[in-house]
Amino acid sequence: MISHADIEQAARRTAGLIRRTPVLQADPGVFKGEVWFKCEFMQHTGTFKARGAINRILASKERGELRADVGIVVASGGNAGLANAYAAKQLGVPATVFVPEAAPAVKVAKLRAIGASVVQGGAEYAAAYQAAVAHAEETGAVYCHAYDQPEIAAGAGTVGSELLEQLPDIDTVLVAAGGGGLMAGVAAAVEGSAKVVAVEPESAPTLHAALAAGQPVEVAVSGIAADSLGAQRVGDIGFSVAVRCGVVSVLVTDEQIVAARSALWNDYRIVVEHGAAAAFAALASGAYVPAEDERVAVILCGANTDPATL
Repeated sequence: MISHADIEQAARRTAGLIRRTPVLQADPGVFKGEVWFKCEFMQHTGTFKARGAINRILASKERGELRADVGIVVASGGNAGLANAYAAKQLGVPATVFVPEAAPAVKVAKLRAIGASVVQGGAEYAAAYQAAVAHAEETGAVYCHAYDQPEIAAGAGTVGSELLEQLPDIDTVLVAAGGGGLMAGVAAAVEGSAKVVAVEPESAPTLHAALAAGQPVEVAVSGIAADSLGAQRVGDIGFSVAVRCGVVSVLVTDEQIVAARSALWNDYRIVVEHGAAAAFAALASGAYVPAEDERVAVILCGANTDPATL
């Protein structure tokens, strides 16, 4: 569980180390209400995850847990791996990243370019996760989860607190949800000020299924956004904050995600990955329809994609 206080502490801790990303108003008259984009894809390493990674590593250092010889470890060949490798480099400690054998060569190359030690093994993410946890236990490296740790989620929540500073009268925030770290952080940050709508692919409905079941459950995941929204189970933090804050989930199809991503490029020259486009897909497809006077912010959370696919 995370609170306003946790996010305020994360904001102070990471000040000067993360970018304050801009907001951009969508063209008036296209949608009901007033729509803004929170351009978090401009964050270090191209996603919001740098916020949580830096907060987690600095908090570990404050507690005396961070060792300069072994640093941190994470399991992820995607955005979390890149963010934690970047954060470790900025803070002067080594990073070990475990990735499955099928991890794209381009992402492995990026991790190594940042300076991380990359260990490939296992056919799926689960094997990389188990190996990373074992590495942390054996070496004393600080384990950084991709989404389900309080400091990771609180760091992500600084997107929400920053958004409230920029748009204090916002009514609703649309955010893509996979494991739920960003959703939880944003919901905790805007609690009492705005409502949060989690947007998920129909092919990866982790929060949707958990809310229906009354607890986190495993779901089969697939689809075009599975590389970033492909958690098989929403995190415990994400679920508990969603319930506390009344977060609702709406689903969008792969076709709607692709169309939304193309629209962002065609209309605004914004390039985002499919997972980030999911949040906008809720508006563009009509899965979420604002009221006439509603002020809506769409968090565009990542841009690690191949522009050629546009």
